[in-house]
Amino acid sequence: MAVITLHLIGKGKIFMAKVKVLIKNTQKDVKIPTGIRLLIRRCCNAVLLCEEIKGEAEVSVSFVNNEQIHELNKKYRNIDRPTDVLSFPLLQAEEFNNLTDEDNFAIGDIVISVEKAMEQAELYGHTIQREIAFLTVHSMLHLLGYDHEDGGLQAVQMREKEEKVLLKLGLPRGASYVLEDK
Repeated sequence: MAVITLHLIGKGKIFMAKVKVLIKNTQKDVKIPTGIRLLIRRCCNAVLLCEEIKGEAEVSVSFVNNEQIHELNKKYRNIDRPTDVLSFPLLQAEEFNNLTDEDNFAIGDIVISVEKAMEQAELYGHTIQREIAFLTVHSMLHLLGYDHEDGGLQAVQMREKEEKVLLKLGLPRGASYVLEDK
């Protein structure tokens, strides 16, 4: 269990994000590639920095298989199929506005289907590392109160934030997202 501190300088201020990321692997179907745990920690920190969240945060990330995430999706969202990632926030979006540098808080839980991430990485033609990074950033933004379910401006804003964070991490959106006809 590591705590990573990153600094971001912007608008004449220095923002420090500290996050403890608890990672648990409850599936045996897919081997977790080397470096994924550090990548997830970097993603969580980068989101907090980009959103200028103060204090010391904690987030839990669980790796599951399609069967496990299917059960969770059905139980908590009443959707009877597997999905790639689920987010379980512990705070309301407006609660982040009142945090100070001295606050310690739990953000919530992220559940990633490693099987689904592998499928999507292959489908989109990029690495599993890029896919898991995207899913982590996406889910962190959900934990902070962002939503894309209704489409429109909120969905566009969330996508822009995802790509901004991934670009800062050196994982820009590439041509690999464009499926070519074969």
